[in-house]
Amino acid sequence: MKNITVIGSGTMGNGIAHVFAQHNYQVSLVDVNEQALKKAIDTITKNLDRQLNKGAITEEIKQQTLANITTHTELSSGAAHADLVVEAATENLTIKLDIFKQLDAIAPAGCILASNTSSISITKIASVTKRPELVIGMHFMNPVPVMKLVEVINGYATSKETTDKILSLSKAIGKIPAASNDYPGFIANRILMPMINEAIISLHEGVGGVEEIDTVMKLGMAHPMGPLQLADFIGLDVCLAILKVLHDGFGNPKYAPCPLLVNMVTAGKLGAKSGEGFYTYTAGSKELIVAPQFKK
Repeated sequence: MKNITVIGSGTMGNGIAHVFAQHNYQVSLVDVNEQALKKAIDTITKNLDRQLNKGAITEEIKQQTLANITTHTELSSGAAHADLVVEAATENLTIKLDIFKQLDAIAPAGCILASNTSSISITKIASVTKRPELVIGMHFMNPVPVMKLVEVINGYATSKETTDKILSLSKAIGKIPAASNDYPGFIANRILMPMINEAIISLHEGVGGVEEIDTVMKLGMAHPMGPLQLADFIGLDVCLAILKVLHDGFGNPKYAPCPLLVNMVTAGKLGAKSGEGFYTYTAGSKELIVAPQFKK
C-alpha cells in the first residue's frame, strides 16, 4: 500500500496525513472546503517546523513530507487510485455512511476502507458497502504525530488479511497497534469515557472541585492530564456523543451522561475549542484557569 487517501482535513485528518506522508506514502487529503485544506497544510507545516526545531527531522524530510501530500475537494479524484482510505470526517453516523457508500463506488476493488471513528460501529459502516471484509477501524489518538497508539477495530465481517495488513501498516508508520472487536466504545472509550463521566458526576455532586479532581488523578494515578482537562481537550460534545453511543449500545444506566455535561454542551461550553469548558482558554496561553462557574 503506497497510495493513501485521508477524508477530512480537521485536527485528526491533517495529523493522519502528516504521519503517512512523513513515512513516504503518497497522500491525497480530501475535504469539501478549500479553505480547510489550506489550513490543514499550514498546520502540517507548523508541526513539521516544530519537529525540525527539535532536531527530530531534517529540512529535506520536511520538504519531502509536504511534497507527498496533494489536496482534493472531490472524492472522485482523491480516492480513485487509493490502496487505503482513512475516513476522518465528523463523528456523525449519517455523514460517515454517506461517505462510505460513495467510497465503495469510487475506490478500486481491492482498496481497504478504514474509519478513524472513536465509537461508531464498524459493522454498521461496513453494511452500506459491497466490501465489508475490507472495512476496518483505524482509531488514531490526538495529537496524531505524537501519540503512538492506533486502535484497530475489526467489524463483524472484516477479514484476517485486512486486519493483518492494517496492523503491519500501523507499525510501518511508527505506531503501536492494539486490536479491538466491534462493540460500543471499542477498548479506549469504553474505559475512558465512563471515567471522564464519573469525574464530571463528582464535580456535579460537590465531591470535589475542578482542580482537586484533576490533581488527584494526575498525582495519585500518574495520569499526564486530569479527566476534566482531558474532556475539554477532546471536546465536551464529543464526550457526550460517545457516552450516548455507549448508553444506547449497552442499555446500561451506568453509561448515562451526567446532566452537567449535557447542560454544558447545550450552552455551547465545549472545552478548549470553544474557549471554555471546565477551564477557560486564551489563545497563545497554556495557563489553566478554572471556568468562572466552577470557581469557589
